Amino acid sequence: MENQGATVVITHNVLVGKEQEYENWLNEISPISKKSTGFLDWQIIRPIPNLTYTFTVILRFDTIENLKNWMESKDRKKLIEKALPFFSKEDKFYIKSGLDFLFLSENENVKIPVRWKQYLVTWSAIFPLATFIPMLVLPIMRNFAFLQNRYIESFFVSGIIVFIMVYLLMPRYTRLIKKWLYK
Repeated sequence: MENQGATVVITHNVLVGKEQEYENWLNEISPISKKSTGFLDWQIIRPIPNLTYTFTVILRFDTIENLKNWMESKDRKKLIEKALPFFSKEDKFYIKSGLDFLFLSENENVKIPVRWKQYLVTWSAIFPLATFIPMLVLPIMRNFAFLQNRYIESFFVSGIIVFIMVYLLMPRYTRLIKKWLYK
């Protein structure tokens, strides 16, 4: 079986007024993590002002072993200790492959749904978005004289779909169907 890599989703609840110190800390830890064996990608999802208060850091590595080596490394532990005064809750992370992070629950006792349910829920959420978002976005882009190029259009449309999935739709959708989803 081909190795598909591994992802860690890290959530940090940063104390009000400590956001800039946290951002400085991110600038310190970022180059160190990027030098780790097997590092592939790093993304930061910042809180939406006056709506959310959690920073989410998503790291991808080529193997679960390399990811675990980084997460358990002395460098990371030392930097996490340095950042603890900025956190209102402890450093939480979840390691998995695939899109399991879309199904994480605030309740740590809840398990991740089985793959076939993840598939059905994700498909049922993406299908209407993939159908209707282009119908809404493309005419607007053309009205503003964006260069008509399918790659540019796909870039914007997919970005909007992912934003809606991660921030708006999936948190509400999974709460709505949680009895079936986590059964």
